[in-house]
Amino acid sequence: MAIQAVTEEKVWHVLDTVKDPEIPVVSVVEMGLIRAVELDDDRVTVTMTPTFSGCPALEVMQREIKTAVSALNIPLPHITINVVLSPPWSTDWITEEARAKLKAFGLSPPPQHGGKLDIIFHDIAPCPRCDGHNTSLKNSFGPTLCRAIYYCHDCQEPFEQFKPL
Repeated sequence: MAIQAVTEEKVWHVLDTVKDPEIPVVSVVEMGLIRAVELDDDRVTVTMTPTFSGCPALEVMQREIKTAVSALNIPLPHITINVVLSPPWSTDWITEEARAKLKAFGLSPPPQHGGKLDIIFHDIAPCPRCDGHNTSLKNSFGPTLCRAIYYCHDCQEPFEQFKPL
């Protein structure tokens, strides 16, 4: 049974509807988690890289990806999710659209670093609410492994920053 009506573009489109379970305003595509889509006769293979190897949302994302792709009339046994850890995921893979959505959500997007991470936790992170830079790191461990907690001294609001990885 060959997949005739399904195209790589259609698969990418449905994958863009799968939201990150921990940050529901962005998709797994926008977060840069999806690395490749391959079509081969009756099989669709989606290659993804989680933010961390022990990402607690990995199983949820895999299940939601299979559900989204199966909406293209592909039987679940013909959908493979290939999880790769090399190269490791980087916050540089987050799209500009996702960075804007993160900020609107109240989560300071990570700075672009181009692979040069001399300092992982900066004392200052721009406040997503007031754009102020009078901020300080309060805890390098937020509610998830990929976030840190900051405080803005200008608007007096705590906020989270997505850690640059």
